[in-house]
Amino acid sequence: MTIPFHKAHGARNDFLLTWAGEVAHLDQQMLSSIALSICDRNTGAGADGWELVGKPAGGKPATLRLFNPDGGEVEMSGNGTRCAAALLVAEGLATDTVTIDTGAGRKQLWLRSRDGPRFEFEMDMGVAKVEDAGALMAGYPATILNVGNPQCALIVESIPDDWKKLGEELERDPRFAKRSNISFVRIVDRHTIEARFFERGAGATLSSGTGSTGAAAAAILRGLVETPVKILTEAGPLNLRWDDSIYLTGPAEITARGEFYFSGGSSIPI
Repeated sequence: MTIPFHKAHGARNDFLLTWAGEVAHLDQQMLSSIALSICDRNTGAGADGWELVGKPAGGKPATLRLFNPDGGEVEMSGNGTRCAAALLVAEGLATDTVTIDTGAGRKQLWLRSRDGPRFEFEMDMGVAKVEDAGALMAGYPATILNVGNPQCALIVESIPDDWKKLGEELERDPRFAKRSNISFVRIVDRHTIEARFFERGAGATLSSGTGSTGAAAAAILRGLVETPVKILTEAGPLNLRWDDSIYLTGPAEITARGEFYFSGGSSIPI
């Protein structure tokens, strides 16, 4: 089976994007198996996630489904949604304002700049829903919240050397019914934080849109920083402001397109 795709990244958080119509005949189990294979860094095309982009039609907006490298379908990715918006604009299916229905609801993005395949969008991330503002995780003060997907932001004085190991352990903490994305947040100044991200089903990523949103929201809610906030990720900065809603600005770049030859031999880990 041949799976066509475009490859894009949002601040080096990379995704493979396939038009949903190309795989509309496949069931959930098959889509999960493809995600597991196509995202593999050694035997697949390699990515932090596989996205199915539905084209806008009949007055309805574009749609977006996201599968993690472990084959599981999740609500959304901030960086990934910017990548989908970039593809829609590049293909002439959207203009300066892009509306996309995701697993976390309808999202709106505004094109702020473009240079060929390189884009910058501001995205309405919605409202942060706080579940526990005074948690303690692995000995660190933490805020558990939802910004379209579950987040747990740990406030640290310095990024722990073993943050990836801690992230892997905390992702599956019993208190998280559907697992959680984990961020480690260091306060730089009143308008700047540094963050590292361990994403459920994907592992450590160089940046994260929803992770950055959760990290900054947690720091704001604790009174440690104030809007606007620059989030320093391993892949460069993202910028956030919190007004009536939370708005995140960052890049998206389309880098390649191709075909993946799915043999059907992969299985989903339990």
